[in-house]
Amino acid sequence: MESPATCPEPSRRTFLSESAGLAAGAGLVAGLGSCASAERELELRAELDEKLAHLTDRSGEVAPIDESERAARRARLGRLLAERDLDALLVEPGATMEYLVGVTWGRSERLFGLVVLADGSHFFLCPAFEEEKAQLKTRGEGKPGGDIVTWDEHEYAYRPLAAELRRRRATHVACEPSIRYFHVSGLFTALGTDPIPAARELLVELRGRKDAHELALLRRANELTQEAIVAASEHFVPGMTGDDIGRLVRRAHERMGLAGHWDLSLIGPAAAYPHGQDRSIELKRGDVILIDTGGDLHGYKSDNTRSWVFDAEPTEHQSKVWHAVLAAQRVAYDTIAPGVRAGEVDLAARRYLEDVGLTEGYSTFSHRLGHGIGMEGHEDPYFDSGSDVLLAPGMTLSDEPGIYLYGEFGIRIEDIVAVTEGGAEHFGDWQADPRSPRSGEA
Repeated sequence: MESPATCPEPSRRTFLSESAGLAAGAGLVAGLGSCASAERELELRAELDEKLAHLTDRSGEVAPIDESERAARRARLGRLLAERDLDALLVEPGATMEYLVGVTWGRSERLFGLVVLADGSHFFLCPAFEEEKAQLKTRGEGKPGGDIVTWDEHEYAYRPLAAELRRRRATHVACEPSIRYFHVSGLFTALGTDPIPAARELLVELRGRKDAHELALLRRANELTQEAIVAASEHFVPGMTGDDIGRLVRRAHERMGLAGHWDLSLIGPAAAYPHGQDRSIELKRGDVILIDTGGDLHGYKSDNTRSWVFDAEPTEHQSKVWHAVLAAQRVAYDTIAPGVRAGEVDLAARRYLEDVGLTEGYSTFSHRLGHGIGMEGHEDPYFDSGSDVLLAPGMTLSDEPGIYLYGEFGIRIEDIVAVTEGGAEHFGDWQADPRSPRSGEA
């Protein structure tokens, strides 16, 4: 059993407040940054829970994916392989393995793999000493079954894998895009054939278009994340740091039943760095807050960003940038439709921000418009201007333009959207105002 993690020594921090209520909140936050023991951590969590008491576990509102759905996915993958004259797909542990069989396994130098064949059948490849563990993960009600092919330490994985593929008359074998190269090299050396390019386009076809159940999971996950940001924001006070804010945001996610919660909570000039910088800046009235955060509902991800001015009227400059970013987000959304090239959506938002004089190319809108999302926070397809992927119903992506002004602030507004038969659907509500993270009709 591991001993409780130790906490850093307290840092001296002065919190500004104008009321007893704010002072109490500031005292809580000061403790958040300076806990000295696991016992104190429990006390702090209890204090957070008191502030977030209205948030309850809502993970049961949408059921998880079951084995019958995963079996249908494997059958569909088999058909996609056959259409491409491929005999099999090799998958390492990760999102695609979870998508197909619901099995999680750590990656190491020892290959644990899943092979799905063109007839929809499958088998696992496993180090022999891990076979009992693999049995536990693959046998029984709600589990995928399938043969387990083992290999001993002296022989390595590739010859046993190649032999099993030959036995099943599978010689045209593709690899999922994320598989590590040394496994690809080892397999094709053992097979004695030339490597087949990674099956990126096949994976986009398999996982890129979500079904109704997946859309329901993604929709609810992102609605809950929007609620978590608002709930946490009600307890922000001057003197808090990005780390303090993040702790509230993550606990709000946790209370609502989202796993894998994360945050990027940035204040003022730190928000001018798209992936953050210096979470120790202390919050004061009139600062821009940028919170990029998400969690995991039954394996499906959320990812939302809200930017606003804390406890003050925005300056004319702040207001101009915020409203332009929101407008660019809506321009991009209105561009989405089946058959539209994904790159055109990025260009639509970028051209708008150029037209209003806030960027030139990538100068201040320095990243792509968005990324696909599903069982991974970032997955194909992407809203970048170089993408030739044609949008299709069921594809889900982030719509997140931003303007980043070093030394001042950054504004990013992010929501998840789904391509529909007639255009697009937006998960949750649009942020309504630069003075608050609250949502509403923009």
